[in-house]
Amino acid sequence: MTKVETQQEPAQREGTSQAADVKGRIVQFLWHLERENRSKRTIDCSGKFLNILTRIGADLLDPDSVKEKVAKQTLWKENTKRMASAVYKSFAVFNGIPFTPPKYIINQKLPFIPTEQEIDSLIVASPKRLATILQLLKEIPIRIGEALALKWTDIDFEHNGIYVNTTEKNGKPRAFKISTKLVNMLNALPRKNERVFGKTTYTFMETQFTNTRKRLATKPQNPRLIQIHFHTLRHWKATMEYHRTKDILYIMRMLGHKDIESTLVYTQLINFESDEYHSAVAQTVDEARKLLEGGFEYICQKDNFMLFRKRK
Repeated sequence: MTKVETQQEPAQREGTSQAADVKGRIVQFLWHLERENRSKRTIDCSGKFLNILTRIGADLLDPDSVKEKVAKQTLWKENTKRMASAVYKSFAVFNGIPFTPPKYIINQKLPFIPTEQEIDSLIVASPKRLATILQLLKEIPIRIGEALALKWTDIDFEHNGIYVNTTEKNGKPRAFKISTKLVNMLNALPRKNERVFGKTTYTFMETQFTNTRKRLATKPQNPRLIQIHFHTLRHWKATMEYHRTKDILYIMRMLGHKDIESTLVYTQLINFESDEYHSAVAQTVDEARKLLEGGFEYICQKDNFMLFRKRK
């Protein structure tokens, strides 16, 4: 027994040493991404996938081991496997490890577009900070990373404007008009940091949003809510704006796209021809302003009454 234990000790020490080496390489790789000015979300996502690969038993110093373990994940979708392989490829290149990722066939799908009522129900059910983020993403089609990077100096409270200067995917800076409702929600947040949402991380907000979706989807029994993610609101806003304007170049500028091919998907998402509308009437400028802030669209004026509509 003593002889067996003696033989096991070097192997255990070797395994511990190798695990520490891999952990150190992961940390060095993530620091490399930060030095390369990669987005916080990219860094967090890379660390997440590398830790998952380690947890399922892949040896990050052995490309064949990584391929084998990823291939055995029967519950992973092809896109998840592709993302895991892409992250590992960057890690391998950084560490001088030759790696050719497998080819994954990804079936392209149109983005899921929720109703406005479904989005609003999530906003109402969310904690204050998350609700503000969701309202922000509903009103202006920015990415969650761009939202979390917003600074107080990017907001013009006097003129209800927001300037998106910190962009992702080499997007162009943009300026947007926001509602008084969103301005009030932003003003209600504590100002303990130069960033509007403080030091909040994407991982924390995603976890909180996931829990909110699950809770709300179970209560009214609407499983569609589970399909709503932060990026879904960007798709929703772009779709609604294209339907309203039929101006693909405007949508392209609004989204910050550099390639119009990325924007053209919004021309085929929803056919609104048979949709129904809520109607509303305003007699004063103040009533009209409130309807516009509530998402109503001005139609015409008849006998001193201003007519508005909003899609159900």
